[in-house]
Amino acid sequence: MTTPAGPGARFESGARVVRRDIHAGKVWSAQPYRALADTGTVLELAYWPGIRSLAPTTWTTALRTGDDAVRKSGLTNLAAGTWMLDSWAWQDTVLRSRFEPGEWFSAHHFQTPAGEPLRLYVNFEKPAVRTRIGIDTLDLLVDLVVEPDLSGHRWKDTDEYAHGRRLGFITDQDHRLVEQARERVLGFLQDRAGPFAAPWPAWAPETDWPLPQLPDGADRAAL
Repeated sequence: MTTPAGPGARFESGARVVRRDIHAGKVWSAQPYRALADTGTVLELAYWPGIRSLAPTTWTTALRTGDDAVRKSGLTNLAAGTWMLDSWAWQDTVLRSRFEPGEWFSAHHFQTPAGEPLRLYVNFEKPAVRTRIGIDTLDLLVDLVVEPDLSGHRWKDTDEYAHGRRLGFITDQDHRLVEQARERVLGFLQDRAGPFAAPWPAWAPETDWPLPQLPDGADRAAL
């Protein structure tokens, strides 16, 4: 279960792939996944309970306390580049993710560990760039939540997105490209194309796959 030798290489099935958010030359978050498939165009990753990641302390504090106001206050630190990182463990759900080069979004299927589908989730973010250890991107806050059978959808965190724009974290250029991506995703949903072209099957990690771990230095942007 090795990672590619250099940026741009394909990931073998089972390889560790580290997805990171990078802003202002700093790591905002880092999560180790396992690769499911990689065509060089579509990269599919998996994430399941017990995997430890790095996230801003405002996020981990909100997870422990249930205080969502603390999580939202982290946007000010994010815009200023003054956040600190903390370790935390994913719980409760299995996540299967899909990334495509050049797209300002990624798609994710949430299920229970027993395989029951929960929701599809579209995360709007900067296009993923392949690195030596995985992919780097930047979450742009707004999300689309879709019913597993595609019967309905709703927007999530639009207030945070608006606040991110006011803080200057999301630039006018970012906003234009996110708006285009939102229309593109809604078109995919209407046409049952792209990430909505076929049902996402239930998935469980291979029995010989250990929990992926972050490599040393994953908290440093230059890798």
